[in-house]
Amino acid sequence: MKEKLFGKTLEELKLLVRELGLPAFTATQIADWLYRKDITTIQDMSNLSKKARGILEDKFEIGLTKPIQVQESQDGTKKYLFKVSGQNYIESAYIPELKRNTLCVSSQAGCMRRCIFCMTGKQGLLGNLSSGEILNQVKSLPEKETLTNIVYMGMGEPFDNFNEVMKSLEIMTSDWGFGWSPKRITVSTIGILPAVRKFLEKSSCNLAISLHSPYDIEREKLLPVERAHPASEIIEEIRNTEINRYRKISFEYIMFKELNDTPHHAIALAMLLSGIRCRVNLIHYHPIPGTPLGGTPLNGMERFRDLLNSKGIVATIRKSRGQDIDAACGLLSTKEVKLMP
Repeated sequence: MKEKLFGKTLEELKLLVRELGLPAFTATQIADWLYRKDITTIQDMSNLSKKARGILEDKFEIGLTKPIQVQESQDGTKKYLFKVSGQNYIESAYIPELKRNTLCVSSQAGCMRRCIFCMTGKQGLLGNLSSGEILNQVKSLPEKETLTNIVYMGMGEPFDNFNEVMKSLEIMTSDWGFGWSPKRITVSTIGILPAVRKFLEKSSCNLAISLHSPYDIEREKLLPVERAHPASEIIEEIRNTEINRYRKISFEYIMFKELNDTPHHAIALAMLLSGIRCRVNLIHYHPIPGTPLGGTPLNGMERFRDLLNSKGIVATIRKSRGQDIDAACGLLSTKEVKLMP
């Protein structure tokens, strides 16, 4: 099987052409073809010599794959299913809005974190995606020319696949890559302290922390990661880090009926986030099979939002999208795999 070029950084391409005995400038030419133009074969790289293309073609292929299935909601949201290495499946969600069009990408097939409200966790970890498989969700999207924002908020925990996620971010934001502004990209994590620390140091992209409760015992029931990496420590790290003023910090808060939606929760949340320039995104819960959790009604979410705002915390309710298709993360791909017990 040939090695894939798509997903390699410029430094990796420089090493590759050196090993193949090709001119050093060939690396920049290849990067330009991979990330700035639309091609399907190495032979399409017309400014490379015929000899160089032949040498590359002996060992490499581009490595792009199209989605194998799509679901479209009445509100315009689309869920794309991709097949990846290891005979696994991942999904991406394209969310069009009036002033922005967002793509929610996956970083893993399945997930080992077992958050009780998430369908992806029921698959278990099936495999990490390569940087090329992450970026393929962008490059192979039919609507790629309309995209304004990308969020790493699909299947998997991005910081459990830290190196490949960081490679994909480098390619997304570099002049030799896709050339996107880091301000248009958000990485969402349940909070793994060493990775959060490295991310804040090495990347300028936005950061979103899945919180879902201000109380550690309650959060641990929802997100078992709380035992190893308490949210209080993650928040303290953010509080003590000099944050680039262009970087947005947000906290994701799925609202569960009669579980984390009381005035006491709002007050405790405001105290926990005091002094941090951030936004709280209140999220409707999309129920999944086998979980007794229910979502907070809209009027309850509005009261929670207003109470947070009165305490000086910027809070908004994220518009619920794609409810007439497999809206919850992991539902579409789960149909293709056998669930863990």
